[in-house]
Amino acid sequence: MLTKYSLCTALNTCAKTFNWRLGLQTHALIIQMGYEANLFLNSGLVDLYSKCDAILDARRVFCGMKRHDQVSWTSIISGFSKNGHGREAIRMFRQMLSTQVRPNSFTYVGAISACSELKEGLEQGSLLHAHVIKLGFNDNNFVASSLVDCYSKWGEMDRAKLVFDEIIERDGILLSSMISAYSKNLYGDEALMLFMEMRKMSFSPNDHTLTSVLNACGSLSVLLEGKQVHSLVTKMGSQSNVFVASALIDMYSKCGGIDEARRVFDHTLEKNTVLWTSMIMGYAQSGRGSEALQLFDHLVTEAGFKPDHICFTAVLTACNHAGFLERGIEYFNKMIKDYELVPELDQYACLVDLYARNGHLRKAKELMEKMPCSPNYVMWSSFLGFCKVYGEVELGRVAAKELIEMEPCNAAPFVTLAHIYARAGLWTEVAEVRKLMQQKEIRKSSGWSRWLK
Repeated sequence: MLTKYSLCTALNTCAKTFNWRLGLQTHALIIQMGYEANLFLNSGLVDLYSKCDAILDARRVFCGMKRHDQVSWTSIISGFSKNGHGREAIRMFRQMLSTQVRPNSFTYVGAISACSELKEGLEQGSLLHAHVIKLGFNDNNFVASSLVDCYSKWGEMDRAKLVFDEIIERDGILLSSMISAYSKNLYGDEALMLFMEMRKMSFSPNDHTLTSVLNACGSLSVLLEGKQVHSLVTKMGSQSNVFVASALIDMYSKCGGIDEARRVFDHTLEKNTVLWTSMIMGYAQSGRGSEALQLFDHLVTEAGFKPDHICFTAVLTACNHAGFLERGIEYFNKMIKDYELVPELDQYACLVDLYARNGHLRKAKELMEKMPCSPNYVMWSSFLGFCKVYGEVELGRVAAKELIEMEPCNAAPFVTLAHIYARAGLWTEVAEVRKLMQQKEIRKSSGWSRWLK
């Protein structure tokens, strides 16, 4: 005879194993046995559906409950957050605060995680942080990890570090979150130092931590440390993880070991989009564009793979670095016609750069004018650089004007425009640019080296 307890245990098991089908059958049994009004079973159902990405079913069960407990509130908030409905998660959290049920650490983690998807996410995360301190959850490692993730996603590394430093007894999850935060924000030295500290504390890194550390090694171009982490990856048996393998390829590519990157690629049995794209981008960034394109052609013809936007960005980057203008145009058109992908800013930027790099500055400008999205600062800056290379005064003036409107206090476009004028012998215009810089009190920044003390 099935009891409420055994049904509750079954739901919990289904939630942990993400077994939506068996959970659905258990739900049918609950209704059949007349237990659909039971608070604990309903809370278990909300938790099950939330974890199995069936958020509409979770909402339906939640709304049908006559009363809610901490588990059901936490499950629905975490479910909305996990499924990309951050605004709804925050709304439910506020609604929870108006009841007699108090949030626990898991509730706060769900609400804080939702902030990364919102435009006002930093503001909301700060408010939740204040709430966490008020209710005394600020020394909880799990909550601290979510705050570190939230602040780091918004580039607020000082605040992330403050949260981290306030925790006296740190666990592996918090250390991994801080290493990831450092790595994502290009604090490579700090990421490696904290990883060494983590190893001294005898915490075992997970695959996510290894990926972050490898990314840090790549950003610093420290091949020796990267190889040491690779040895640890092999020792732990994580080389089969596609994200770790992708990070290894990226690290070796950035450290000049493209052949070693290819060996990692060849030894990985299960290849997906991430891995293929990493290898193509590795070839592209190493100046081996032909091999990148050969790999891509093999991918779509023999492996039957359907490339995505990121993969096409890697392909166009390969064409860019190798100077293959015609092939770049061909792949750009293939993306639209053969794979029905709408080009995004990254793909347009690659093609604009490819035109400009090959001296077709007017075609590059025409493409920037025709594309559905507005050119950003990087695109105009790159375009201005090629105007300087090819001595294009008229278009250089246009590009500089756009850049100055975007960042009026940045000296770079003024200096580049003055160089273009000087190379063309337009000394009157050079004097005007310098006079304008003096009027706006804009100064060219001095060069410096991080190794000087």
